Amino acid sequence: MENFIINTPNFASYLGFLALFAYIITLLPTILRIVFPVTKKTNIPKILLKYRRQIGVISFLLGAAHGILLFMKRSFDVFDLKSYLIYSQGIVILTIFTLLAITSNDWSVKKLKKNWRRMHQLTYILMFLLMWHISEKMFGHWTYITPLGIIASLSITILFLIRKWIEYKKNSLKV
Repeated sequence: MENFIINTPNFASYLGFLALFAYIITLLPTILRIVFPVTKKTNIPKILLKYRRQIGVISFLLGAAHGILLFMKRSFDVFDLKSYLIYSQGIVILTIFTLLAITSNDWSVKKLKKNWRRMHQLTYILMFLLMWHISEKMFGHWTYITPLGIIASLSITILFLIRKWIEYKKNSLKV
């Protein structure tokens, strides 16, 4: 029963939640356009698409601050293999976020060409990693923002899967 005690979130948790929220906003334009085609009339996907890169960079900065604060709080030991096992999810997530953030500019799009698009497909792996990260790291010491993070993460993942299914059906009908 003690696993279900609701704790007060620390500042790092707020930053992680805001990073997740900003990240979800970057995924919405395409999902809204495909899963909810009626939103095209509202221009919401177009507005979100216009600022997607900037919001993605903000998400990275919030996520990096989240990670740095937790490393400092928990005194990450670079010489202990156990530390890397404990923080492996966060390290992989931050690495992907870093790659996406540093290539979220016009120069990178021009230089990387098709590879830019492939690299930015990592965002979909990130979606699943974040869902796992939130549920696994917060298990046993939830705050009141944990269920919101899990619901938001699960919801965007389900919407993404619905989007992929719609695209698959549409493409299979063309053949």
